Amino acid sequence: MAVAKAARELIIKQEPPDSPVGPADQVNPVGQVSPVELVPHEPVNPVQLEERILELCAEHPKGITDEIITRDQPLISGEARMRALQRLLSMGKLDLFKQGSTLIYKLKPTSSVHSKTKECENIEEKLIYQFIEDSGNKGIWIRDIRIRSNLAHTQVVKILKTLESKKLIKSVKSVQASKKKVYMLSHLEPHESVTGGAWYSDQEFETKFVDVLNQQCLRYLQQKAFKAQASHSDDPLLRKNSSMAAATDVHQFISELGVSKVELTPENIDSILCTLVYDGLVEETVCVG
Repeated sequence: MAVAKAARELIIKQEPPDSPVGPADQVNPVGQVSPVELVPHEPVNPVQLEERILELCAEHPKGITDEIITRDQPLISGEARMRALQRLLSMGKLDLFKQGSTLIYKLKPTSSVHSKTKECENIEEKLIYQFIEDSGNKGIWIRDIRIRSNLAHTQVVKILKTLESKKLIKSVKSVQASKKKVYMLSHLEPHESVTGGAWYSDQEFETKFVDVLNQQCLRYLQQKAFKAQASHSDDPLLRKNSSMAAATDVHQFISELGVSKVELTPENIDSILCTLVYDGLVEETVCVG
């Protein structure tokens, strides 16, 4: 009996009695960025610098260059500017294009200067909000927030409670440490590394549920093997090939069986099949052709 996944197959061992767009590659027909007179501003931290860059982009729809940022922020080092630009690019707030030998930074259509940080009352709140935003749906530990912000523990706790009360962030219990929580933006769905995915419920590993899935996946493969033996008892090669099943077929079987209260992905079933391989009940083989 077998299960195939991609170009691989699994078979029962025992017979019954498986970037941002790179500046060098894309040229965008951006209009010529004309020189403008700018009044210098002096952000006091990276958060304000990033917000000022977004404001400059909003003021100049055709895009801005590093020269424009430098003229607007003459006291900011080149390294600090590049860090801010790289962070805005990684967060998907800016697009990067090349005009001749000049790099052009533009606001993405969905980006807005009026980000959620505008709802923060002070610099410390903005800083912590951005640390949490950067962590994505994997979240960030309060210890890491305290270290990165260099703020006292009591102050960090107070700010986190304030942000939670504003519905900007939320705390989620992590399966990696049941007594600790990670913080992420309120609209995000926690990553499986935080919740444990389909195999966890309330931070507890669902042993019985996993056992049931193991049994049902194995039963499906055994049924394939029985049918193959009955149909091709005189041809070992054809019998083996007929007993093989794709991992997607196993996933469809489990989905239709309705044994799970949560929606299982093909990756979930693939992990179950891997345990059957490790237990020596199923073997994996490669499909040719």
